[in-house]
Amino acid sequence: MTKNIRILFISQEITPYLPESEIAIISRQLPQATQEKGREIRTFMPKFGCINERRNQLHEVIRLSGMNLIIDDTDHPLIIKVASIQTARMQVYFIDNEDYFPRKSIIENGEETDNFLDFFNNEERSIFFIRGVLETVKKLRWTPDIVHCHGWLTALAPLYIKKAYNDEPSFRNAKVVYSIYEKAFKKPFEKSFSEKMLLHGIKKDHLSSINKIIDYEAINKLAIDFSDGVIQGSQNVNKALSDYAAQSKKLFLPYQDADNYIDAYNEFYDRVVM
Repeated sequence: MTKNIRILFISQEITPYLPESEIAIISRQLPQATQEKGREIRTFMPKFGCINERRNQLHEVIRLSGMNLIIDDTDHPLIIKVASIQTARMQVYFIDNEDYFPRKSIIENGEETDNFLDFFNNEERSIFFIRGVLETVKKLRWTPDIVHCHGWLTALAPLYIKKAYNDEPSFRNAKVVYSIYEKAFKKPFEKSFSEKMLLHGIKKDHLSSINKIIDYEAINKLAIDFSDGVIQGSQNVNKALSDYAAQSKKLFLPYQDADNYIDAYNEFYDRVVM
């Protein structure tokens, strides 16, 4: 195992800041275990409104905050906060903005039942989150060898890293790993998403996966298109996505159970950076 690999973890959910879920547990345990193997890590997630800042001892990092990100011709201030999981000797960075992350729920408006509704601006939240992470890593002057993305909210990261940030020193040589999970959103994104997400370096022909209905399957296919490696993070994932990943001829790691995934993922990182 190559120990000196730097790994950036981007996740939509991490426990203990959010309730335990498949994504949240993996995104909590994997960075710690990877760090304990001698690898350097950074970890990012959104600062959803349900996260108790006092209890979790979040504080703003003034030197990293203060930038505005323009989405759909509107300025949105980028606020960076950080907290430490003392038992893991691990820091977590939070992307915050009062327009996108004030609500007490995470992705859906209400309890997780058959009647809950996806938030109307999830597509803009995903754009802001990923751009916020990448801009913050630039400010940190940190150069990850691998960026591992967890959850559909991170699905724009592979495209942005490979096409919009590919000349940035922080990401010029970065490999991207994308984990597919069972957890999905239900309401397709608005057609305007394809325009809102555009940045310099991204062309319309890069977006062939989302040129029709921009649903959960399409947004994950877009992530697979620009990833170097794909991991099946859930035992039961959309079959069309697992088939698409296999047909893409990208490096692919099938589902690993709780006893094996940490070692299997770290071995996969070595394959990706070879």
